[in-house]
Amino acid sequence: MLKKDSSFVEASLVLLVIFATLAYFVIFMQMSALIAILIVLMVLTGYIYWKDRSFDAIHKGMVEEIRPGIIPIVIFILVGSLIAVWIQAGIIPTLMVYGFQTLRIEWFVPSIFIVCAVIGSAVGSAFTVMSTIGIALFGVGVTLGLSPALVVGAIVSGAVFGDKMSPLSESTNLAAAVVEVDLFLHIKHLLWSTVPAFFISLILFLFLGHTNASASLTTIDQTVQLLKENFFISPWSLLPILVMFLCAWKKIPAIATILLNIVVGSAMYFIQVKAVLFKQLATLMNEGYQSHTGNVEVDILLTRGGIESMLPTIALIILALSLGGVLIETNLIATVLNRLSPLFQKTVSLIFFTLIASIGVNIFIGEQFLSVILPGNALKEVYAKKKLAPVVLSRTLEDGGTVINYLVPWGIAGSFVATTFGVPVLTYAPFAFFSLLSPLFSMVSAMTGIGVSYQERECINE
Repeated sequence: MLKKDSSFVEASLVLLVIFATLAYFVIFMQMSALIAILIVLMVLTGYIYWKDRSFDAIHKGMVEEIRPGIIPIVIFILVGSLIAVWIQAGIIPTLMVYGFQTLRIEWFVPSIFIVCAVIGSAVGSAFTVMSTIGIALFGVGVTLGLSPALVVGAIVSGAVFGDKMSPLSESTNLAAAVVEVDLFLHIKHLLWSTVPAFFISLILFLFLGHTNASASLTTIDQTVQLLKENFFISPWSLLPILVMFLCAWKKIPAIATILLNIVVGSAMYFIQVKAVLFKQLATLMNEGYQSHTGNVEVDILLTRGGIESMLPTIALIILALSLGGVLIETNLIATVLNRLSPLFQKTVSLIFFTLIASIGVNIFIGEQFLSVILPGNALKEVYAKKKLAPVVLSRTLEDGGTVINYLVPWGIAGSFVATTFGVPVLTYAPFAFFSLLSPLFSMVSAMTGIGVSYQERECINE
């Protein structure tokens, strides 16, 4: 902390300056979030110098905050390699071809929303769903002439719903652990806000995603033929999908699952092209797949993946987490949270403040886990004094925390989606209906008392 802690007014002003700076450069100037965060770090450095704070402590705060991001960074690196290998081995092209043949084209957008939701619930990782099945579905949607932003919004919405409702999800387990509540009780209470958000999202995708099937058949037939000519299209190519589900069933961690799928995909590549050299595979995993089908649209769609494609995202994560470390070390966020939390004595206002706090941490720090941890730790005692059941807090933290990170351009989840699909966060965010609606229905629950539980009884209306 600073030698002289900031006052509430001072801390609030500094946070407002940070938010305004990020919003101005990213939204209005449309500059890279990397540059925006660098500018904010410059502003904070001046503030720290003015407060006479040791930079050694600030460096320590950065290091401590980056440490939890190491695992996501490793996952991003592996996902880059996985995407490249899965394209080269024909896995993603096979999913695209079968997607063309099985999914109803006129209802494609709501279909992919449901598919991603179901797979996400089984796998427990939105990142895994988006970087595998999501890539294939995105390819189908773009080929149909649908808005890339709408397709990504449906993929993200479905994957996040599945992640949120899965007992295998890291974020869901975290929310339950921070508040010290049973995992399955936490998931049960998530239904009060999650189910309405799911069905309203589905209705919106049904309305916005209806397509003219006959108008797209010629383009589809051409794309399918092109994929068959350039890739190995076979039911055997679905083997890695089976491996992924088996890993989820066995509760194998994400890193081990992705590594295993890279090995399986690489083995399939070696079998298909017996003369391939290991150096070629290494280049593929590092630089990504380069498509040369002769069709510009297909080549743009399939030229992706590789470790190098993830480096800008990794740089953004490191800077965002560094910023979070500085904010925590300077005690700015804690000062505001601690001062404001006693003011919200009514259940409605307390839940509203929890949502705002979680969303605020996402905006200022860009890390979904911290958006659960910081408000969760700060507000546990307040909820206990109100006799509110811990599940009310854990559910609210998820509604305003983990799902919102996908809407923040400098957030870990948002930057991952933008890098994976090549669609900016602010472009697809208006169509990520599930993430947008979750906080809204959390407030509906608070205002109506439906799903608001108290410590004396498991679930009664306020």
